[in-house]
Amino acid sequence: MTGQAKAGRPNQLLRNLNAKIASIPMILTAVVIFFGGTLWTVLYSFTNSKLLPRLKFVGFDQYERLWAAPRWVISIENLAIYGFFSLIFSLVIGFVLAALMDQKIRFENTFRTIFLYPFALSFIVTGLVWQWILNPEFGVQSVVRSLGWTSFVFDPLYTPSIVIYGILIAALWQGTGLVMCLMLAGLRGIDEDIWKASRVDGIPTWKTYLLIIIPMMRPVFITTLVIIASGIVKVYDLVVAQTSGGPGIASEVPAKYVYDYMFQAQNLGQGFAASTMMLVTVAIIIVPWAYLEFGGGRKRV
Repeated sequence: MTGQAKAGRPNQLLRNLNAKIASIPMILTAVVIFFGGTLWTVLYSFTNSKLLPRLKFVGFDQYERLWAAPRWVISIENLAIYGFFSLIFSLVIGFVLAALMDQKIRFENTFRTIFLYPFALSFIVTGLVWQWILNPEFGVQSVVRSLGWTSFVFDPLYTPSIVIYGILIAALWQGTGLVMCLMLAGLRGIDEDIWKASRVDGIPTWKTYLLIIIPMMRPVFITTLVIIASGIVKVYDLVVAQTSGGPGIASEVPAKYVYDYMFQAQNLGQGFAASTMMLVTVAIIIVPWAYLEFGGGRKRV
């Protein structure tokens, strides 16, 4: 029996050999570019590199300067606000739209295209469009005032205390359609017998969604959550297109901070430190997801 097991091992190793050989370049590229780039960034975040990288270590000085900079603190606050509301509203609006679309409505394909179309646009185009819509001189505020409400004020992109919410509006407009499609795919995967059983038992529709359907769609929610969260951490072009970080530094975000310090302020060490903090944020998101999907969430036999 032991001999048969040993004889079977080489066969398992040689199984799908062509696919394994073909994947070697991709694996090497991922290891060199991703892991190599990550180690490079972390290593040079402990140096005083300016215009060019140089290995003169300064310990945690760059991180101390980073967290002492008001601009970085504001960018983190903005990211927290933007991220929290983006997650909540994207999931809620996307799921509600998907639930409505799942009712076998007429012109479903047309509505699906309309909701998903904004996602096909780049963040730059989206930002410029919403910059125009929210402009007080010829946007929403101007249109409403022309209808007679002369005291109406709606200029979020020009008010420092609420500018991040103006950016959030544009982000929700663009990304909610994708969330809707992911949720709709999850809903279409639910067995019709579950709905029939809930109707026979007299369970209200909202309870069926809340207590049965949503728990069954856990993998869809986790995947959607990771997609949204990764987009939140790296938000950059939408901010640049709408406000360029203004008014002042009121709408700064970490990705813009990294870009400005690396390519405009010529302070690579500070940029690397900020990049490392963004990497930590991504790890905080990815590691729990990977554990839930591939680790603790599965029963070991």
